[in-house]
Amino acid sequence: MGNRVVRGTQSFRAFVMLLAAVFSSGFLCAVVAQDGQAMSAEEKTQVREQILEMFDHAYGSYMKYAYPADELMPLSCRGRVRGLEPNRGDIDDSLGKFSLTLIDTLDTLVLLNRLEDFEEAVKKTVKDVRLDNDVVVSVFETNIRVLGGLLGAHVMADLLKQRGEKMQWYGDELLHMAKDLGYRLLPAFNTTSGLPYPRVNLRYGVVNPLSRTGTETDTCTACAGTMILEFAALSRLSGESVFEEHARKALDVLWEKRQRGSNLMGTVINIHNGDWVRRDSGVGAGIDSYYEYLMKAYILLGDNVYLERFNTHYSAIMKYISQPPLLLSVHMHNPTVNVRSWMDSLLAFFPGLQVLRGDLKPAIETHEMLYQVTKQHKFLPEAFTTEFRVHWGQHPLRPEFAESTYFLYKATGDPYYLKVGQSIVEKLNTHTRVPCGFAAVQDVRTGAHEDRMDSFFLAEMFKYLYLLFSEKSHLPFDIDDYIFTTEAHLLPVSLSTSQPACEGNNTDLYTTQVEDLFTYSCPSAQTLFPNNPSFAKTIRDSYKYLTGVGRAPHTSPVRGIELPLHDTGMEPVEFLKSMGISLTPLTDMAAASSASRTKDSQKGVYRVKLVAEVRHTPEEEEVVPHIVQLISPPFLGRTVLTAGPAKFGMDLTKQEHGVKGSIVKSVPYTACGHIENPIELQGHIALALRGDCMFAAKARRLQEAGAIGVIFIDQREDSSSAETPLFQMVGDGESTDDITVPLVFLFSREGAILTGALQEHQNVDVLLLPKERQLGKEKTEKLNIKFRLAKEGELEDNEADTGTTIRLVLESDVESEAEGEMSEVVHPSTCTAHTEADHQEPCSLDRKSPQSTP
Repeated sequence: MGNRVVRGTQSFRAFVMLLAAVFSSGFLCAVVAQDGQAMSAEEKTQVREQILEMFDHAYGSYMKYAYPADELMPLSCRGRVRGLEPNRGDIDDSLGKFSLTLIDTLDTLVLLNRLEDFEEAVKKTVKDVRLDNDVVVSVFETNIRVLGGLLGAHVMADLLKQRGEKMQWYGDELLHMAKDLGYRLLPAFNTTSGLPYPRVNLRYGVVNPLSRTGTETDTCTACAGTMILEFAALSRLSGESVFEEHARKALDVLWEKRQRGSNLMGTVINIHNGDWVRRDSGVGAGIDSYYEYLMKAYILLGDNVYLERFNTHYSAIMKYISQPPLLLSVHMHNPTVNVRSWMDSLLAFFPGLQVLRGDLKPAIETHEMLYQVTKQHKFLPEAFTTEFRVHWGQHPLRPEFAESTYFLYKATGDPYYLKVGQSIVEKLNTHTRVPCGFAAVQDVRTGAHEDRMDSFFLAEMFKYLYLLFSEKSHLPFDIDDYIFTTEAHLLPVSLSTSQPACEGNNTDLYTTQVEDLFTYSCPSAQTLFPNNPSFAKTIRDSYKYLTGVGRAPHTSPVRGIELPLHDTGMEPVEFLKSMGISLTPLTDMAAASSASRTKDSQKGVYRVKLVAEVRHTPEEEEVVPHIVQLISPPFLGRTVLTAGPAKFGMDLTKQEHGVKGSIVKSVPYTACGHIENPIELQGHIALALRGDCMFAAKARRLQEAGAIGVIFIDQREDSSSAETPLFQMVGDGESTDDITVPLVFLFSREGAILTGALQEHQNVDVLLLPKERQLGKEKTEKLNIKFRLAKEGELEDNEADTGTTIRLVLESDVESEAEGEMSEVVHPSTCTAHTEADHQEPCSLDRKSPQSTP
């Protein structure tokens, strides 16, 4: 064990020395600005002053309108107090009535040289903040925000006191509070596996009759694996090893549960038996900071075990998940299979972690992709597709993209990243600033605001932006002496040597199979930029117009067809299916002339004929719009709300009379946490708000609570079925066979009608059924239109005699008139064929029977 410790300390010191060299003011090498002129010192000063003014506006608004509440509601100009505002589900688990935003911001005040404000804020914290509140909080969020905030602030207060400048009255009060909070979090680790419960009651712990928690079975990988920095720092600063021991054990369990074939991790794990609950593996939400803390635990604590585990996982990530510039989730047991075609914004931290790893090329690639997405949508949406369309439109002022921008600038010195940072500042000031702070973006497509300013906006965003535009002389301490936690709190890297490791906290050494140049140290400038100052620009240029933004207009000789593929969050093919349209690929025609092939030889471009086949389709093959019909007095079936179906749960098209029941709102409304009103939901149809977690997760919770059906309501303001195409709700990538209740989706305007009826009449009965079976309406026969694409010459002459086909021929502008003579051919018994010379009304496909005519 002694040799292992020596080796770990030596390699750690070498790593820290090289890390300091990387992040020194000289950077790795002097890179000439390749994407524009370098930013002058005066310009950097102007941006830095703007950042300080923005911080003062945000922090000042919190202190004026919200303190001592946990968060500021910037649109309402008041504080968010848990229990006094509508429940937001899991989001509210961050709130513990402990002045969250103040504690999360403390060390930011020091970094930004707001030392008078810092001293006053510490006094308020010591005097006013209570940690023994009877409230259930997230173990993960409380650890990274509150415990990390207290520790970072203690380190800063102690530093200022030792210098004799400020805080001469300080007597480790923040450290005592941190230790108190640490002991309040410890009951969460009282499981057979050692993995912590996701929630704990600050006063009553877990599995206590008064705790209202302890029934959970699952937690996310990041939730269990993001404790070691704060808990180890607490142990080494307080001398009590119990915290580091529990955090290390949780990491040991996660490591043992990795998939041995791929070395990948799942996203959700059972805290009692260690079985994986969700097996999708990526680097975003639910798993992100687990990888981050393995790398940073090595930097902070000097233990090789953490680095070797990180390197093992990192090799797997680069083999299976990294598909430059994309980072796609895969199945941990079958990593060649992508489990979804969208990415979430939390993965934006990963390029910064790759900088610490010394792997700059993929970091530059992914960062540039993210930058292009922000140029298209102003901000990173919470989730976006591989085609860079919006999947979830929210943007809660997340700092991960700014974080990676800062690390890339520190590693390269390329002024390009200053321009990226400047764009972040300008967009925040232009699109999110409000009179009482900064407001989250509810939907990047509309720019609508949300009454929310999370504490991480002050704790992280302003740290990274200020550091990006600062020189060492602008900072009150040497930033290279500290490591950032996932919440950007500052812990000194000297903890590995100034404070001894806790006894018994060394785990068995695991040796990676492959070690490369970057395994134990940061690479040299010659490795990253081999006599080529345009290295980073060369990489970026390949992705400069990835989303199409900024590309010069390009004219094509081929006429395209634009289908209404709105940002519904669905795959295009699924969207077409929901409209009754299916695409059938056809083989190349041998009869095509060589001249035509030459003309259309562009990759992916073909001359096609669009053939619309009008035919009767069996009912079970149709994608049927659904309805929510209000049938209790005074509505009596006259109020009918158009709803979207789901691809899982009960198939209402196979239920002769639909599903009837009274509606009850779920508590929490998002159904993303423990359902608090199961008795009221028993035997009723639940109302739940869209957002914060997957449809399938909500459905499972509500079904377990006894609901006989679920109506999901869109959280976006003013959305309606009249303006937005219906879509089918999809599952979470796992089997949904266990979900058997019917599920429908209402846009917000229709949902407002339903919730308004419930508020006015208390007892409202509804019927869930396909739209075509609406009560009191004459049944109509529906037609399904299928389009297939055919190349020139594929249609045979005898097809013109079939009475069930309409041919729509689209030709390019250069085609002869003779090639486009055919207009439409339809069945003579349904309507009359017409040409441009005819004056008859066009055929209608909306008919009650095959024999009727317009």
